[in-house]
Amino acid sequence: MSADALEALTSVGIAATSSDSFGPTALDVPLESWVAAHEVLRDAVGFTFFDFLSASDELTDGFRVVSHLADFWGGAHVEHVLVRTLVPRDNAVLPTLSELYAGANWHERETFEMFGISFDGHPNLIPLLLPDEFEGHPLRKEFVLASRVAKPWPGAKEPGESDHAPAGAPSRRRTLPPGVPDPETWGPRPPGSPDPDPLAPAQAAATPARPRRAGAAGERRTRRQPPAGAAESPASPAEGDVPPADQAAPPAVEPPAVEPPVEGGEPPVESS
Repeated sequence: MSADALEALTSVGIAATSSDSFGPTALDVPLESWVAAHEVLRDAVGFTFFDFLSASDELTDGFRVVSHLADFWGGAHVEHVLVRTLVPRDNAVLPTLSELYAGANWHERETFEMFGISFDGHPNLIPLLLPDEFEGHPLRKEFVLASRVAKPWPGAKEPGESDHAPAGAPSRRRTLPPGVPDPETWGPRPPGSPDPDPLAPAQAAATPARPRRAGAAGERRTRRQPPAGAAESPASPAEGDVPPADQAAPPAVEPPAVEPPVEGGEPPVESS
């Protein structure tokens, strides 16, 4: 079915590409073909069920908007497909799908308030979950969770990090709670000071992990060779080792018996 979906899109001139994802097949379409691609998938391929629509913050690449469609056929058999497109960060506007799928109405409202992406042509693009006085878009990566700074962080483990630590307690390092950037990069600033880059904290947190150290698992550790001319001491057998048959262990030698001393007599003589 995914191959049929890609062929149906390309046959009408939509520059779609297919890629594997963690679940269903993902079809990437251009921004300008967002609505047309869903119309082809619904009418020509049979993806008539709209499951959800959401987005992800890709930092400087923009926002990746994704929708999940499904097709029921053959009893309980279900086919799934993801449709994705990239929206630029400086102009986060996308045409609405509410005229094709009624279920896209609330999902686009949630994506609008969580990511700040506008959906052109939506009949009622107003906040859905957040209170009216809320400011900002909490699922953007530059959004600062200020409550983690205002309240003591319960994840403090190092000496001196907790507010309940005794005065003068040693502190090896000061750890910020996850998601809280340096105080110099957010919050109120003196008049005339330059505005910080809002993506700097998120980009710093998205740096790739350090490469694994060479010579780790998978390599056999070799024994260090002794220097030339040095006599190598024989290795002691490990516990539980059994010597080969031609090298049988020597018989144990019992200590000589000693007669007890006779009271008033001569000292005992060892038996030969």
